[in-house]
Parts: sequence; C-alpha cells; structure tokens
Amino acid sequence: MRVGENLNTALAALLAREPNLYVLGEDVVDPYGGAFKITRGLSTSFPDRVLSTPISENAITGVAAGLALSGDLAIVEIMFGDFAALAFDQLLNFASKSVSMYGSRLPMRMVVRCPVGGGRGYGPTHSQALQKHFVGIPGLALYEMSPFHDNLAVFEEMFARAQPCVFFEDKVLYTRRMGAVEPPFSLTVSGGVARVFLDGSPDCVVIAPGGTAHRAMAAMRSLLVEEEIGCTLVVPSRLYPFDELDALEADVRTARHVFVVEESTAGGTWGAEVAHLLHQRHWGRLARPVTLIHSADGVVPTAAHLERAALVNETTIHSVIRETLRG
Repeated sequence: MRVGENLNTALAALLAREPNLYVLGEDVVDPYGGAFKITRGLSTSFPDRVLSTPISENAITGVAAGLALSGDLAIVEIMFGDFAALAFDQLLNFASKSVSMYGSRLPMRMVVRCPVGGGRGYGPTHSQALQKHFVGIPGLALYEMSPFHDNLAVFEEMFARAQPCVFFEDKVLYTRRMGAVEPPFSLTVSGGVARVFLDGSPDCVVIAPGGTAHRAMAAMRSLLVEEEIGCTLVVPSRLYPFDELDALEADVRTARHVFVVEESTAGGTWGAEVAHLLHQRHWGRLARPVTLIHSADGVVPTAAHLERAALVNETTIHSVIRETLRG
C-alpha cells in the first residue's frame, strides 16, 4: 500500500468509527477529493461529515476548534501547508490555549493536516517545510507522516492526547510504499519510533522525520558502500513534544555521533530542539555536538535543477556525515 492510500484508509476508518468526527477543507468532497486525492471517496460515504469549505484557512481551523471545544472531533485539511500560516492565529491563540485556560482541562480533539515540502516543482509559496514555526507552543503537539508508521495508529494517538495536533505530510511520500526497507538494512517499529539499522554497532545515528527518511536512507546506503560508514536511522512519529530519548539511548552511547536531518532552513528548528535535549542527557558521551543538516537558506525555486540544489538531499546528507566523521 502506498502512503497516500494508507492515509485515506485511516480517515475512512476513523469516520466509520467516530460518528461525531468531521473532516473540513477546501475541495475535499468528491469528485475532486482534495488536491492530493487523500479524501477521495470519503464524502460519498459520509456526506454529512466531510465538508468542503470557503477559502479561508483561519475560518476552517476556527470552526474545527469550535467543534473540538464542543466535544466533537475534527480534522482539517490545509490544501498546501504554506497556507497554515493563515491558521496560525487560531492554533496559537485559541485552540492550543483552550485545553487549559477555562479553569479545568478540556479535551480538544482536532488535527490540522498540512501537506508540506518541495520536490514537485510547486515553487516558493507551495513548497515550504514550516514545522519549525509551530515548535514550542504549549498545548500543541506536532506529528509528521512517515512510511513506517500506520496512519490510523498515529491518528488514534493524536486524538488520545485530547489536544490540538498538527500533522505534517511531506507531499513526496503520498506515492511511496509503506515500510519499504531493502537489505542490508532492517526495520523495527516500537511505539512512535521507527529504526532502520545494520547489524553491529553504528558509526553514527541519523534522526530524520518521515519526509526526509528516504533521503537519509539513500545517503546511508552510499556511505556504507563508498565510505564503509554504518548508520542507524531513527524516524520519530511525534516531533513535539520530543520525548523519545530512551529509544536513542543505546545507539547514542555506542556511536557518539548524532546528525539531525530536516527540510527546513536553519535557525530555530525542530532539529535544534532535539539537539538541545540530546546535549542535556549525552553531552559527556558525544564525540562532538549534534550536527544539524538543513536545506539551503532561501526560498524554494520552481525550476527542477534549482529546487534539487536548494533542498536537503542524499548528497547533502552524505557529504556532511562523511566530512564530519572523517574530519
């Protein structure tokens, strides 16, 4: 099953199970079924609860927050994650605060889905990875879609948190297959963490969210073949709060070199938050500070060759790891 199909199946299962769940977004009803066809078929099966909305991300997210505050469940599709900036006010100043600002804790079961990232030639305003701008908001949890995590289980976890969540979906993943790992690498998934590894002790640990995982795996393969450097890849489902340090314990103790890969530009990033937490626990064990690997500083170009050069990719990851370990 491809990742997009898995996501569509998860949404259908949730709608069938939860009679008070609503899916809202621009052009999400059939026959269009959303810009990336993730909601295809859902409005036909659940016509009263899968609803197309006017073009106003702020209004869509505000309605979803109102539904959640009233005890319903809501999933919002932002057509392109770039436009989540228009919903930022609702997330920062209403939804995330509503969990705790009324005197007693209230469940706020809502998820805002954000297709993000480049690689498809959509240009500066439709290709950004905006995860870093949502990190650190009290009461707001962040997740990222992954080919290693079943989307139904991820949604169940998000709703179980009973707080607003943002679910980042890298667009290039929609057509990739679930759980695809080729020898000599092996895969294990425990809780919210997937681990792609070789037999034996790794030379370094690479932490990458789902959207960059395939790029990290390609770099791991070339590093192994060309440089005889063995890497372990760790892919968390939840980005924030990031409390997966126990899952990294054994690998970090052994490798002593950690890299964090993300598609965002540098500065105030999720990777910096991960590095901070790792330094608190493992500073005395690390051979050097955690190394962050980002895309180039600037807008995402439309031209394919310029976009490839700007975004973090296999070559970028390979070069940074090789130079760091061999330097």
